[in-house]
Amino acid sequence: MTGKDWVKFIILMIISIVFIAPILLVVMNSFKGKLYVSNEPFAFPNAESFVGLKNYINGIEKIDFFSAFFVSLFITVCSVILIVLATAMCAWFITRVKTWYTKLLYLLFAFSMIVPFQMVMYPMSQVANMLHLDNMFGIVIIYLGFGAGLSVFMFAGFVKSVPLEIEEAAMIDGCGPLKTFFLIDFPILRPSAITVAILNAMWIWNDYLLPTLILSDVKTLPMAIQYLRGGYGSIDMAAMMAMLVLAIIPIIIFYFACQKYIIKGVMAGAVKG
Repeated sequence: MTGKDWVKFIILMIISIVFIAPILLVVMNSFKGKLYVSNEPFAFPNAESFVGLKNYINGIEKIDFFSAFFVSLFITVCSVILIVLATAMCAWFITRVKTWYTKLLYLLFAFSMIVPFQMVMYPMSQVANMLHLDNMFGIVIIYLGFGAGLSVFMFAGFVKSVPLEIEEAAMIDGCGPLKTFFLIDFPILRPSAITVAILNAMWIWNDYLLPTLILSDVKTLPMAIQYLRGGYGSIDMAAMMAMLVLAIIPIIIFYFACQKYIIKGVMAGAVKG
């Protein structure tokens, strides 16, 4: 390698260490006792501080981990499926139907990406209560609203790369609009669909603020982990570290399983759009 290549390699290694270090710190402290987490957070577990799976067992019992896990899983899976299907069809319609209102609709979706969540969170929570959306099923619809902007933007860019002649041939063979979309266009949109699914799944799975404002009868995993914060500022840091490790494992597995589609989907949506 040349000198420039070595410089780039060193810089990328430093950046990688900066990003990986917090995760390793959490994993490392999840196997240590409470006192050692607070007094020696950067020390590796040793014979004195190592407690095995005790923190994991305590955390699972304290926050009812499996109940919160399946609530988060239900909300994430349903929201991602709804976002992918609804926004893909919307982007296909906006791209193929050239009218003034489809152009306006596209601009509204693009504008929604720059509106801060903090600007709308209080009115949104009031409207959600009025419409009885303050439950596991209602929050899925709310996530569709917040995730539609970026998803439609990405899908619209990819749809423009799909040759129109393919759809015309399908319609000549007797396919209607919906059949054409699901049998012809949607399989071609798979890279963008997986990219949209990953981005939204990571956001929804880790989201704490929106479920806290909306849900009243159930707890998602991020909400449940916060219950390890006791009164008067006391925090069971060891159990919290263990629960954070369990919380990030599913989304990391999902990400690594689908990561090869991310760059392809993002580049297609950005360049073509």
